[in-house]
Amino acid sequence: MAIDLEAEHLGTDLPILFTGMGKVNAAVAVAAALSAGPRPSEIINLGTAGALRGGLSGTHVVGTVVQHDFDEETLFRLTGVLSSPPLTVGPEDAVTLATGDSFIADDTVRARLAEHAALVDMEGYAIAAAAHAAGVPVRLVKHVSDEAGAGADRTWRESVADCSRALGAWLAQRTA
Repeated sequence: MAIDLEAEHLGTDLPILFTGMGKVNAAVAVAAALSAGPRPSEIINLGTAGALRGGLSGTHVVGTVVQHDFDEETLFRLTGVLSSPPLTVGPEDAVTLATGDSFIADDTVRARLAEHAALVDMEGYAIAAAAHAAGVPVRLVKHVSDEAGAGADRTWRESVADCSRALGAWLAQRTA
Protein backbone atom coordinates (compact mmCIF):
# COMPACT_ATOMS: atom_id res chain seq x y z
CA MET A 1 0.00 0.00 0.00
CA ALA A 2 1.15 3.53 -0.61
CA ILE A 3 0.40 5.10 2.78
CA ASP A 4 -0.89 4.13 6.20
CA LEU A 5 -4.28 5.84 5.74
CA GLU A 6 -5.17 3.20 3.16
CA ALA A 7 -4.33 0.39 5.61
CA GLU A 8 -5.92 1.85 8.73
CA HIS A 9 -8.79 -0.68 8.77
CA LEU A 10 -7.17 -3.76 7.21
CA GLY A 11 -7.12 -5.91 10.34
CA THR A 12 -4.60 -8.46 9.09
CA ASP A 13 -1.49 -10.18 10.39
CA LEU A 14 -0.01 -10.27 6.90
CA PRO A 15 3.09 -8.11 6.41
CA ILE A 16 2.31 -4.71 4.92
CA LEU A 17 4.81 -2.71 2.91
CA PHE A 18 4.16 1.02 2.70
CA THR A 19 5.75 2.10 -0.56
CA GLY A 20 5.13 5.83 -0.45
CA MET A 21 3.28 7.65 -3.19
CA GLY A 22 4.23 7.57 -6.85
CA LYS A 23 5.89 5.16 -9.24
CA VAL A 24 9.52 5.67 -8.23
CA ASN A 25 8.82 5.24 -4.52
CA ALA A 26 6.69 2.15 -5.19
CA ALA A 27 9.21 0.47 -7.49
CA VAL A 28 12.13 1.14 -5.15
CA ALA A 29 10.25 -0.08 -2.07
CA VAL A 30 9.08 -3.31 -3.71
CA ALA A 31 12.47 -4.06 -5.27
CA ALA A 32 14.24 -3.43 -1.96
CA ALA A 33 11.79 -5.64 -0.04
CA LEU A 34 12.16 -8.45 -2.57
CA SER A 35 15.94 -8.33 -2.42
CA ALA A 36 16.14 -8.06 1.39
CA GLY A 37 14.33 -11.13 2.54
CA PRO A 38 12.50 -14.29 1.65
CA ARG A 39 10.42 -13.97 -1.48
CA PRO A 40 6.67 -13.92 -0.93
CA SER A 41 4.49 -16.37 -2.80
CA GLU A 42 2.51 -13.38 -4.10
CA ILE A 43 2.35 -9.60 -3.83
CA ILE A 44 -1.10 -8.10 -3.37
CA ASN A 45 -1.20 -4.36 -3.97
CA LEU A 46 -4.25 -2.95 -2.22
CA GLY A 47 -5.09 0.72 -2.63
CA THR A 48 -7.41 3.47 -3.70
CA ALA A 49 -8.09 4.49 -7.27
CA GLY A 50 -10.01 7.13 -9.15
CA ALA A 51 -12.86 6.06 -11.44
CA LEU A 52 -12.32 7.26 -14.99
CA ARG A 53 -15.80 6.21 -16.12
CA GLY A 54 -19.17 7.10 -14.67
CA GLY A 55 -20.94 4.60 -12.45
CA LEU A 56 -17.78 2.76 -11.43
CA SER A 57 -17.58 2.06 -7.69
CA GLY A 58 -16.53 -0.63 -5.26
CA THR A 59 -13.52 -2.95 -5.20
CA HIS A 60 -11.93 -4.18 -8.44
CA VAL A 61 -9.28 -6.73 -9.30
CA VAL A 62 -7.16 -5.30 -12.12
CA GLY A 63 -6.58 -7.29 -15.30
CA THR A 64 -4.15 -4.99 -17.13
CA VAL A 65 -2.09 -2.06 -15.93
CA VAL A 66 -0.57 0.66 -18.12
CA GLN A 67 1.43 3.82 -17.53
CA HIS A 68 -0.51 6.90 -18.58
CA ASP A 69 2.35 9.37 -18.28
CA PHE A 70 5.01 7.48 -20.25
CA ASP A 71 5.24 8.36 -23.96
CA GLU A 72 5.63 4.79 -25.18
CA GLU A 73 4.50 5.57 -28.73
CA THR A 74 7.09 8.29 -29.38
CA LEU A 75 9.90 6.39 -27.70
CA PHE A 76 9.08 3.26 -29.70
CA ARG A 77 9.09 5.27 -32.92
CA LEU A 78 12.50 6.70 -32.02
CA THR A 79 14.19 3.57 -30.71
CA GLY A 80 12.21 0.57 -31.88
CA VAL A 81 12.17 -0.62 -28.27
CA LEU A 82 8.98 -1.24 -26.31
CA SER A 83 10.03 0.07 -22.88
CA SER A 84 6.83 0.07 -20.90
CA PRO A 85 4.26 -2.34 -22.34
CA PRO A 86 0.91 -3.02 -20.71
CA LEU A 87 1.26 -5.65 -17.99
CA THR A 88 -1.23 -8.45 -17.44
CA VAL A 89 -1.84 -8.91 -13.72
CA GLY A 90 -5.26 -10.52 -13.56
CA PRO A 91 -8.22 -11.87 -15.49
CA GLU A 92 -8.53 -10.80 -19.10
CA ASP A 93 -12.03 -9.42 -18.55
CA ALA A 94 -11.06 -7.36 -15.46
CA VAL A 95 -10.61 -3.59 -15.46
CA THR A 96 -7.62 -1.76 -16.88
CA LEU A 97 -5.72 0.50 -14.48
CA ALA A 98 -3.73 3.52 -15.66
CA THR A 99 -0.82 4.49 -13.39
CA GLY A 100 0.93 7.85 -13.34
CA ASP A 101 2.65 10.25 -11.01
CA SER A 102 -0.18 12.78 -11.06
CA PHE A 103 -3.25 12.81 -8.85
CA ILE A 104 -6.04 13.16 -11.41
CA ALA A 105 -8.55 15.85 -10.45
CA ASP A 106 -9.28 17.32 -13.87
CA ASP A 107 -12.26 16.44 -16.05
CA THR A 108 -10.36 16.85 -19.34
CA VAL A 109 -7.52 14.57 -18.25
CA ARG A 110 -10.06 12.10 -16.87
CA ALA A 111 -11.86 11.93 -20.22
CA ARG A 112 -8.57 11.34 -22.09
CA LEU A 113 -7.52 8.55 -19.72
CA ALA A 114 -10.98 6.95 -19.82
CA GLU A 115 -10.38 6.10 -23.49
CA HIS A 116 -7.84 3.48 -22.38
CA ALA A 117 -8.62 2.56 -18.76
CA ALA A 118 -11.38 2.34 -16.18
CA LEU A 119 -9.34 3.28 -13.08
CA VAL A 120 -6.33 5.46 -12.28
CA ASP A 121 -3.74 5.29 -9.49
CA MET A 122 -0.15 6.33 -8.75
CA GLU A 123 1.67 3.06 -7.88
CA GLY A 124 0.12 0.00 -9.56
CA TYR A 125 2.27 -0.21 -12.69
CA ALA A 126 5.51 0.22 -10.74
CA ILE A 127 4.58 -2.50 -8.24
CA ALA A 128 3.58 -4.88 -11.04
CA ALA A 129 6.79 -4.14 -12.98
CA ALA A 130 8.99 -4.79 -9.93
CA ALA A 131 7.14 -8.02 -9.15
CA HIS A 132 7.33 -9.21 -12.77
CA ALA A 133 11.06 -8.44 -12.90
CA ALA A 134 11.57 -10.57 -9.78
CA GLY A 135 9.34 -13.38 -11.02
CA VAL A 136 6.82 -12.95 -8.19
CA PRO A 137 3.09 -13.17 -8.98
CA VAL A 138 1.22 -9.94 -8.33
CA ARG A 139 -2.42 -8.92 -7.91
CA LEU A 140 -3.63 -5.33 -7.97
CA VAL A 141 -6.84 -4.67 -6.05
CA LYS A 142 -8.25 -1.14 -6.04
CA HIS A 143 -11.21 0.41 -4.30
CA VAL A 144 -12.77 3.45 -5.98
CA SER A 145 -12.23 6.50 -3.81
CA ASP A 146 -13.21 9.31 -6.17
CA GLU A 147 -14.20 10.13 -9.74
CA ALA A 148 -10.77 11.49 -10.82
CA GLY A 149 -12.36 14.81 -11.80
CA ALA A 150 -12.94 18.18 -10.24
CA GLY A 151 -13.07 17.78 -6.45
CA ALA A 152 -11.32 14.40 -6.40
CA ASP A 153 -8.83 15.57 -3.79
CA ARG A 154 -11.64 16.41 -1.37
CA THR A 155 -13.52 13.18 -2.16
CA TRP A 156 -10.41 11.04 -1.60
CA ARG A 157 -9.85 12.50 1.88
CA GLU A 158 -13.49 11.90 2.77
CA SER A 159 -13.56 8.31 1.49
CA VAL A 160 -10.14 6.83 2.35
CA ALA A 161 -11.31 5.30 5.66
CA ASP A 162 -14.27 3.58 3.96
CA CYS A 163 -11.93 2.39 1.19
CA SER A 164 -9.63 0.89 3.82
CA ARG A 165 -12.56 -0.97 5.39
CA ALA A 166 -13.66 -2.34 2.00
CA LEU A 167 -10.12 -3.45 1.12
CA GLY A 168 -9.81 -5.08 4.55
CA ALA A 169 -13.04 -6.99 3.95
CA TRP A 170 -11.81 -8.10 0.49
CA LEU A 171 -8.53 -9.32 2.02
CA ALA A 172 -10.24 -11.08 4.94
CA GLN A 173 -12.49 -13.05 2.56
CA ARG A 174 -9.46 -14.35 0.67
CA THR A 175 -7.08 -15.08 3.53
CA ALA A 176 -9.41 -16.66 6.08
